[in-house]
Amino acid sequence: MSILRALKFLMATVSFAAQGFAMENPDSQPPQTCCPIVELRQYTLHPGQRDVLIDLFDREFVESQEALGMEVIGQFRDLVDPNRFVWLRGFRDMPSRAQALEDFYGGPDWKAHREAANATMIDSDNVLLLHPATPTSGFSFGNKERPRAGANEARSELIVATIYYFDAPVDAGFVEFFERTVKPDVIGSGAPVLAYFVTEHSQNTFPQLPVREGENTFVWFTRFNDPVAYERHIAP
Repeated sequence: MSILRALKFLMATVSFAAQGFAMENPDSQPPQTCCPIVELRQYTLHPGQRDVLIDLFDREFVESQEALGMEVIGQFRDLVDPNRFVWLRGFRDMPSRAQALEDFYGGPDWKAHREAANATMIDSDNVLLLHPATPTSGFSFGNKERPRAGANEARSELIVATIYYFDAPVDAGFVEFFERTVKPDVIGSGAPVLAYFVTEHSQNTFPQLPVREGENTFVWFTRFNDPVAYERHIAP
């Protein structure tokens, strides 16, 4: 199996979402992982509309989704493209995903604000449907407390998502290679590996929201304290 191409993009954490990634604590009990099904959603927005969408999202679309059983794992500003908003949404399984999305997009919160949200977007169909590569490789949450909506808490840390594209479904051999070779090297450089996933090939249970089908990906997430730490990491 050959890697066709690798895409790496930087995402600066939005203050609201930064608590979605647990800091590792060696003295704590092993954290629970979230979630068996994850959407990586990348939206292309009209120029100047990203903060408009972030404010609306924080205020109206986080608690309303989580009340229906979904998990808003994280929200991000893409550092490369100022008109891209990235977020992660988790589910217990594919059937509950279908029900939760039906309840949300057919419910009052989305109906009340969908026109304002859609007005910020050029495209919202760039979505990868994923599941953890191993039983323990999902995101782990520690003390998950969010700042209040609208808080302008300054943060310097980065989340880096690396996407590998393959010409066939990712096999156990590559996952083992990643865990044996890549992951220790990254952690040794001082950058924790937060989670890693492969494509979920189940049929899209909510076709009203398209996902990218026919692709085979391995996606992993790393945290850096600041842009300087990231540049130091990638320096030859």
